[in-house]
Amino acid sequence: MAFDVRKHNASAWDAEVERGNPWTVPVSHESMEAARRGDLKIFLTPTRPVPAPWFPPLEGADVLCLASGGGQQGPLLAAAGARVTVFDNSPRQLARDREVAGRESLELATVEGDMRDLSAFDDESFDLVIHPVSNSFVPNVRPVWTEAWRVLRPLGQLLAAFSNGVVYIFEESALDRGELNVTRSLPYSDVEALTPGELDALVRERRAVEFGHTLEDQIGGQLDAGFVLLGLYEDSEPGETLARHMPTYMATRALKPGEAYRPTAG
Repeated sequence: MAFDVRKHNASAWDAEVERGNPWTVPVSHESMEAARRGDLKIFLTPTRPVPAPWFPPLEGADVLCLASGGGQQGPLLAAAGARVTVFDNSPRQLARDREVAGRESLELATVEGDMRDLSAFDDESFDLVIHPVSNSFVPNVRPVWTEAWRVLRPLGQLLAAFSNGVVYIFEESALDRGELNVTRSLPYSDVEALTPGELDALVRERRAVEFGHTLEDQIGGQLDAGFVLLGLYEDSEPGETLARHMPTYMATRALKPGEAYRPTAG
């Protein structure tokens, strides 16, 4: 029987809420008040906030927070004046957003689903798509970009973040010891690389299965979908072994051009 990635990772992220993963902890009231005053601080990667010039005018803008549950980005954007829809695979993560919306008396919609399939939304429904580090939990990232393109209006923006796939080529147990031991290749898949026993253990522990994508799929995939890249920055997770040598995350700012066109791939 094929491994059901979406079903398993929904359960795994529900469990991360129970474990208190930092990406599941609702934003503070103080941060919400700052966003209401115009001091918006959104994180798509672990430590660096999105640069203020990256945001379009948010008052009245239609914003999709894609695979972005957890009570963080969505409520802050709503506090800044946007009309926000949070789309996520984890019911418990979406509940976090509703929790903050209720606490702060905000209007905010939540929709459960797979980030690769945005058929719940019509073409050109949004002005901005926010996509924090999350596409390492799907085996194929290119549908994420093509769907984001479809639901964005002309001149809409995609602010996305993802891990550098190189983090997946090292033996995990060696990394825990502070050693860099290359044993894997990209693209990477837990479902294919782990032994049946290791995969069973991961399922029992309700830990997410992950996938390491190439930069050709992460950045080239955005360009092939039709986006124009406007900006990029890198970041790292504090304490990571590899982070002592290189940034391990990156964020991109991409624009859907006003005129209808698709670049020639390759």
